[in-house]
Amino acid sequence: MSDGPFSGVLVLDLTRVLAGPYCTMLLAELGARVIKVENPDGGDDSRRFDPFHDGRSAYFESLNRGKESIALNLKDVADRDCFLRMVRRADVLVENFRAGTLDRLKLGYVTLKGINPRLIYAAVSGFGQTGPWRHKPAYDMIVQALGGLMSITGQPGSGPTKAGTSIGDITGGLFTT
Repeated sequence: MSDGPFSGVLVLDLTRVLAGPYCTMLLAELGARVIKVENPDGGDDSRRFDPFHDGRSAYFESLNRGKESIALNLKDVADRDCFLRMVRRADVLVENFRAGTLDRLKLGYVTLKGINPRLIYAAVSGFGQTGPWRHKPAYDMIVQALGGLMSITGQPGSGPTKAGTSIGDITGGLFTT
């Protein structure tokens, strides 16, 4: 998209599944140029989510509309150099790895801010970047259960029931935007 309030803003999208891709989808709809960076070994897990239309996941396509895409192995020297060149030009980077994942690759906040001091770095995570659960995965159902939402949905006398929509992931992505 070339118009909108974020026209001229370059976003690097290192997210997958729902919360992060929802955030960067909104940024693209607001006019940002969003480049989704995926691992060449399969990419975003949601590429394999049903239903499929013409061999492509409708789920993936709906959350990644308006984005460009590049496959990079951030452990490969040449791919890493390509990624760092992109970081130098980027305005925003959004990632939703478990806390510390990019630090272990020497691509965390401190490293990337050293390369591009004006970079806005957003980390979407269910349990934050510090604290005892920071390394745990946090998909929507986990957030709904731990937040108590599943205890107040469903039928009286039934067990915990997930809300019909992925409200935790969607809200997390919205607030990250």
